[in-house]
Amino acid sequence: MKRNAYIAAAASVVLIAGGPAAAAAAASADTARTAPAAVAPADVDAQAAAAAALKTYPGVVESLDKDDAVWHVDVIGKNGKHAELTVDTRSGKVFTENADDDSDDSGGNKALLAAKVDAQQAMKAALAAHPGKVWSVEWDDDGAAYWHVEVKESSGKTWNAHVDPTTGKVTAASDDNDNDND
Repeated sequence: MKRNAYIAAAASVVLIAGGPAAAAAAASADTARTAPAAVAPADVDAQAAAAAALKTYPGVVESLDKDDAVWHVDVIGKNGKHAELTVDTRSGKVFTENADDDSDDSGGNKALLAAKVDAQQAMKAALAAHPGKVWSVEWDDDGAAYWHVEVKESSGKTWNAHVDPTTGKVTAASDDNDNDND
């Protein structure tokens, strides 16, 4: 109660001495002191999710995709072990879902581990060709190996880009929304 009386008295003095502008400044300063800071957390993007996953489980990203509030990231360690991780889109915190010795005897992991262009570089190349946000990236080695990168533009269009694992060049791209006219 005394606090309100002091504030009212101070406001009166401010009004007399400095006018309405000074009173508004004093009121906003008091509000700023008592109001909690509202800071909206930024979403963790694909590149940050990949970096967080690799910090927790060193190796090479095999695939990454966004599912609501988490990124699912599959990592192949240099030793051939496979880990399935999730990265929270708000905090960037990494959770290990599964880690096992999933050594690939057919050599598929060897090609991924030997690729000159990794998932992060493939994402950068795809974004250079089609600005937006990476929604998924996946190593595809059925036939000629390439990175499949899905980019969502701000307009809502989704682009599927194929990135060459040797050169980093976007070798093919298609718009998912081209077939919406059925």
